[in-house]
Amino acid sequence: MFEYKVEGGIPIRGTIAASGNKNSALPCIAASLLTEEPVILRNIPEIEDTGVMLLILQSLGAEVERLADHEWKIDASKIEKNDIPQELSKKIRASILFAGPLLARTGKAIMPPPGGDVIGRRRVDTHFLALQELGARISVDGPFTFTANKLVGADIFLDETSVTATENTVMAAVLAEGHTKITNAASEPHVQDLCNMLVAMGAKITGIGSNILNIDGVKKLHSVDFAIGPDFMEIGSYIGLAAATKGSITITGVKAEDMRPLRVAFGKLGIRWVIEEDKLTVNVGQEMKINSDLGGMIPKIDDSPWPGFPPDLTSIMTVVATQVEGTVLIFEKMFESRMFFVDKLISMGARITLCDPHRAVVSGPSTLHGDHLVSPDVRAGMAMVIAAMAAHGESTISNVYQIERGYERLVEKLQSLGARIKRVEIK
Repeated sequence: MFEYKVEGGIPIRGTIAASGNKNSALPCIAASLLTEEPVILRNIPEIEDTGVMLLILQSLGAEVERLADHEWKIDASKIEKNDIPQELSKKIRASILFAGPLLARTGKAIMPPPGGDVIGRRRVDTHFLALQELGARISVDGPFTFTANKLVGADIFLDETSVTATENTVMAAVLAEGHTKITNAASEPHVQDLCNMLVAMGAKITGIGSNILNIDGVKKLHSVDFAIGPDFMEIGSYIGLAAATKGSITITGVKAEDMRPLRVAFGKLGIRWVIEEDKLTVNVGQEMKINSDLGGMIPKIDDSPWPGFPPDLTSIMTVVATQVEGTVLIFEKMFESRMFFVDKLISMGARITLCDPHRAVVSGPSTLHGDHLVSPDVRAGMAMVIAAMAAHGESTISNVYQIERGYERLVEKLQSLGARIKRVEIK
């Protein structure tokens, strides 16, 4: 067990490289099961969640070899099992992503309910409904059990724009017999990464980047050497950190088109950046003032499916808003427990009114003071790191395992930017 000790009030300055997209890496690792030939994945972030996914692959019989930093070779030519160990499944929500590939490859998948962040109810119904449309039979008495004699293409309308349900459906459909149409599909950059990887393996998918995907099933997929894209969630977090500490940062390896929804939301807080090729720079001297809507109305930052503002960054925006002049409404629509972390921000001195489980009104700027904080989930944990670094005095952050599930070498990167942060073992 570890915790962070943070001395706040110090502006960050420096340059870091963007990590690979966590939410791309997880389905791409699962997709390696869809071929008997070797798969090489590059730009895989070295975090807890990817480590668990690779362990699950090994538990199923796949051979996993580390080629270099962020590069892995996966040989799933021999799949000896089709059940996910409970101790691994409960660590990570993305374990559900093995359902589609195992069904397509072996005709059966058995797994306990997935774990992951406790941020409210997280439905798996959409996964079940879509896989049933493709011919799967599903039992939820005990472990989730998926079986299918044969998967057959179908016209599927997802009842919610779920990223992981879209990914599971795509992975099952690429080896199904016939044509599949997925409407109301998620289109986030990580979904696009998965689809592009599958196309490079021989899958036939059109409509990538839209909410309608058309898939013509093929009999087999082949090997691939694929590099996933940058993690725009991590990039957005570091932008927020630079602004909240009144510092500056340059981030390399950025994909400009991924940043467009973030630019709109940060712009409402008076925060701007410059992108030159793949390099993003947040300079000192940000306006840090709420840009009111027409008529002087209080603006709103709310999340929605891509290309809307990503829900994973609402926690970050809440903290940044405490350091900005003016009032803004943060509206997190998807999870009814994600905003509860603001109680700790209030105890640090933030002026926040939690209207209900989904909406918080933030008025700033507020002077934050160091405190003892506990990370409830990946993104709220990073938000607390930002709050601690913007605060006066020292803060202690516990349950950092949750943060490190999603942020690669966080302490090392922060120290390179001048942050006074230490990772201390709890004895």
